Amino acid sequence: MIDPAFLVTAFAALFVVIDPIGLTPIFVALTRGMSATRRRALAVRACVISFAILLVFALFGEAVLGFIGISMPAFRVAGGILLFLTALDMLFERRQKRRRDQADEDDDEEEDDEDPSVFPLAIPLIAGPGAIATIILLVGQSTGPLGFVATMGVLLAVLALVLVLFLGAGLLERLLGRVGINVVTRLLGMLLAALSVQFVLDGLRSFGLGG
Repeated sequence: MIDPAFLVTAFAALFVVIDPIGLTPIFVALTRGMSATRRRALAVRACVISFAILLVFALFGEAVLGFIGISMPAFRVAGGILLFLTALDMLFERRQKRRRDQADEDDDEEEDDEDPSVFPLAIPLIAGPGAIATIILLVGQSTGPLGFVATMGVLLAVLALVLVLFLGAGLLERLLGRVGINVVTRLLGMLLAALSVQFVLDGLRSFGLGG
């Protein structure tokens, strides 16, 4: 019998760590200017890839990282550095400049080659170090195959919320308008930069550095 309190705790933990509401404006910023069809495809792909990544870590835990000699603190530092590079793109609109350059080179190209579904959406934003550590902990607390299935069900519920909010990103973009999106993009770039630095600091702290 699955303890309902555990399911509530698991949902709350994954919801807070993954933060579907906070990810939605980031998704809008990362996919700005894309068609609705392209945006839907990226949203579905990001959620599917995120579930696959978290499922692997749920099944094998820290053994996956340990097998290749990577500790969780090192993984957190690497994720922070990669996220910082994305934040710079958002702050200085390098992403939009690349899209305009590509459009100038080939006006007949209908699909943007840039695909943020794997990075940074699936990892490290959705299936980041925090989510990976949380899923490992929750699976460790669950009991038996039924507990594992229940934990995966909670994970699917949280990712389903992420997908629903991503699919509604177009409405949010229309509400904000061009100026609003520019402001949100830069603001989120600053927040992502701070988050990436926090990832790095947490990783260094786990190594016993930085106090």
